[in-house]
Amino acid sequence: MSLLFQQMSHLLGTANLWASLTPVVLTYLFYSTFDSSDPEGRVTDTTGFLTEYDFIVIGAGSSGSVVANRLTEVSEWSVLLLEAGGDETIVSDIPATAFYLQRTDIDWQYKTVTQTGSCLAFYDNKYKCNWPRGKILGGSSVLNYMLYVRGNKRDYDSWAVDNPGWSYDDVLPYFIKSEDNRNPYIAADKKYHGTGGYQTVQEPPFTTPLANAFIEAGVELGYENRDCNGEKQTGFMKSQGTIRRGSRCSTAKAFLRPVRDRTNLKISMNSLVHKIVIDPDTKQATAVRFEKNGQVYEVRAKKEIILSAGAVNSPQILMLSGVGHADHLNSLKIPVIADLPVGDNLQDHISLGGMVFTIDKMFSIIDSRYFTIPSILNWTINRSGPLTTLGGVEALAWVNTRYAEASGDYPDIQFMFVGGSPPSDYGTIIKENNGVRDDVWEQYYKPLEGSDTWQVIPKLLRPQSTGTIRLAANDPYAAPLIDPKYFNVEQDLNVLIEGSKIVLALSKTKAFQEMGTKFYDKIFPGCEDKTPWTDDYWGCFIRHYSSTIYHASCTCKMGKEGDSTAVVNPTLKVYGIKGLRVVDASIMPNIVSGNTNAPAIMIGEKASDLIKESWPRKKKYDDKTDKTAFKKNKKDA
Repeated sequence: MSLLFQQMSHLLGTANLWASLTPVVLTYLFYSTFDSSDPEGRVTDTTGFLTEYDFIVIGAGSSGSVVANRLTEVSEWSVLLLEAGGDETIVSDIPATAFYLQRTDIDWQYKTVTQTGSCLAFYDNKYKCNWPRGKILGGSSVLNYMLYVRGNKRDYDSWAVDNPGWSYDDVLPYFIKSEDNRNPYIAADKKYHGTGGYQTVQEPPFTTPLANAFIEAGVELGYENRDCNGEKQTGFMKSQGTIRRGSRCSTAKAFLRPVRDRTNLKISMNSLVHKIVIDPDTKQATAVRFEKNGQVYEVRAKKEIILSAGAVNSPQILMLSGVGHADHLNSLKIPVIADLPVGDNLQDHISLGGMVFTIDKMFSIIDSRYFTIPSILNWTINRSGPLTTLGGVEALAWVNTRYAEASGDYPDIQFMFVGGSPPSDYGTIIKENNGVRDDVWEQYYKPLEGSDTWQVIPKLLRPQSTGTIRLAANDPYAAPLIDPKYFNVEQDLNVLIEGSKIVLALSKTKAFQEMGTKFYDKIFPGCEDKTPWTDDYWGCFIRHYSSTIYHASCTCKMGKEGDSTAVVNPTLKVYGIKGLRVVDASIMPNIVSGNTNAPAIMIGEKASDLIKESWPRKKKYDDKTDKTAFKKNKKDA
């Protein structure tokens, strides 16, 4: 419970409420809420291990949780799921606290290497960007802002050029399979949406009036208000999120808790993988070496090892196991098993995170206004109210800059609308999450602390710049070297500049002017030598306040045989290695035009079928029995 108290103390301290909470209220808030969420629904941590399992899945995140669930549908198969972190807490269940979870012990707390063309306002001139990644059952689906976004049809069709079976028509059934969409109007579109799946998707119960203004402003600019996960992507919509009854619905809650009673599924938390053991002669992946509670284990896999540790940790584990660039592994004295471009092609969605607009209405999400005793108790008792907002991201949009194709539904910028801005928490959390230097904060944001504001974060959808993941040492405890190389290709900056201009145009619409909207036009520190509002100025602003959207991907690229840039084939098997697949966002050939959590779930669903097709079974699992158990346990979870 230590992390629970640490996080909630931080939350309440920010709102100056801690001293006013009586012991009675504290006891009710922490223990009653925690226990009433059904402790029986929590998974059991395995402490003893067999010498071998049919499958070992590394990583219980957005893909690994799905794979563990689907493989154990086959009752004759045994599965060991390894997770480096622990279980979720009640604080991570509260959607509005998303930004409070970073820099805690459920986050790997990664930072990039020094950047020369981005993150220039961060970390005392060291120019490093924070890269939060989930270290917990459920992975980054516990740390993210819960946005359910699939991407564009053309993303998947482009994958399928070299990877048969991965077109939009191929993957859409897997999105639908997972989904339990609880908006009756969206769910009615059976061509694009599903109900009854493990992953609950719905709009949050609470939004501010600013969300409607954002959508109305988009309509004024000529865009449609539509379901952007449906037939077309271009347009504006209320955010759809991976939440259930006002609480976060992580992949652990969605896919693991309902099947916790399967005797063929063993889940081991706080288990740090050291390496995958691969026979250097046969090239067969045979076992996984990991550490738990100070003891090192080596457990064999009879059929396959599934690496689902994410776009940072999957390449790290591969390289520690001897799979990667030969020269890099040789430099660290790691025996080379397979010379593959592991850790190349790193892609991420980068954005301008620092634009602020003020309003003269008391509508904004401000910590002192929303993190109050009544709102906390409202969420505790009813799972409703302001704390159900998706970390403040109330609406989304996909728009076209002048660089987008004139025809077709393939926007190049995504907007994330926030009913607040960095100074809405008085400089306590978002400042530190992004790593904004004290001098920048004091000069630019401090005057706005506690003011009513809103923000649109423009996000570059298809970056041309790619980076790398490399090992810092031959040591599983050493954080990998992350170099995203943001804006190495100048066109990425050009597109984002145009996206920022569209945000300005949005602020001038009637919908936002009725809110008394004004752009906060103070010159951003470090850009004083630029002529205000020119492309040079916007480029400078973007290079200083460069915000990751936490969408690391593409580092174990999927590609056809003979592709020198590919790590896995279209069935996700690692080239040159038997019995080893990678199943997570790292296999993307190119990043999707949206958020990556829903695609990672889809990848887990499709990979599970690919694995099942590879291994003939004596008998099929009892589908009727499994569905009955699912219905029984889903409410508990």
